[in-house]
Amino acid sequence: MGNQTDILLESGTGNLEILKFKVKGLLYAINVIKVKEILQIAEEEINPLPSQPESVRGVTNVRGDVITIIDLRKYLDSGEENEAKEDKNYMILTEFNQTRILFAVDGVIGINKISWKDIQEPNRLMGDLVNGVIKSDDKLINFLDFEKILSDVQPELALGLDEVKIDHSKKEEREKKKLILADDSPTIREILKETLYKAGYTNLKVFNDGQRALNYLKTLKEETEDVMDEVQGLITDIEMPQLDGHALIRKIRNDKQLKDLPTLIFSSLITDNLRHKGEEVGADEQISKPEMENLIDVLDELVLE
Repeated sequence: MGNQTDILLESGTGNLEILKFKVKGLLYAINVIKVKEILQIAEEEINPLPSQPESVRGVTNVRGDVITIIDLRKYLDSGEENEAKEDKNYMILTEFNQTRILFAVDGVIGINKISWKDIQEPNRLMGDLVNGVIKSDDKLINFLDFEKILSDVQPELALGLDEVKIDHSKKEEREKKKLILADDSPTIREILKETLYKAGYTNLKVFNDGQRALNYLKTLKEETEDVMDEVQGLITDIEMPQLDGHALIRKIRNDKQLKDLPTLIFSSLITDNLRHKGEEVGADEQISKPEMENLIDVLDELVLE
């Protein structure tokens, strides 16, 4: 497949490209922005690791980098196979949370361009591994939460509250600020809420996608003379059904009543190669999820007078 950075779509258009793949006959998808390439790795090139979950297949060498392999067939445990397993080690090499991980799948189908509006919010009976559901050719494709998979299998990479630096002398000043948080992951939302509350940012409106956050801002525009009196900052993820974070910020910057709202992107997709996408839409600050320790300091600089 090769490197994907040259085919990424313009920032803030509301479109994305997904890579579709199979695991035990079921269809899944990942945002192409997270994909580096597709590999087929021989079994003898995989080195098992002791004392690891069953879903950790081992490690392999990819052009000098030792990379962990997570077997989605084991992790998803989707029951009996619906079709014959292909005797090939298809691997999706990903990069997010400043980490490279290989995911073993049964087969790779191809790339499709869709709109974030095409991704429907999942029924929570499906569990918290699915961030959205895509209907394509009368088939359902599950948009997986790869960040949760990574944190489940390698907990040391999970976000931790203990590492967040908080200057409690500013707590009273923070309590006066009104913020909006938009993130589709229930796990990340709870972590962020706990962190923000701990720091004193308790006046918080929380939404699970960018469209709901934008609708709230539109309501404020109708109900108040100056929106900036009612909200002083926005924290948003990038990957969200209905309206992604880049498109949300672009719409804010193009609105004369909202254009000065301080915006902070908090996402696993903030890398040196992709940071420019947030800059293009006018984000004030961008933090990668592994940099969460700096969240409050950066937010203070944006919203405190």
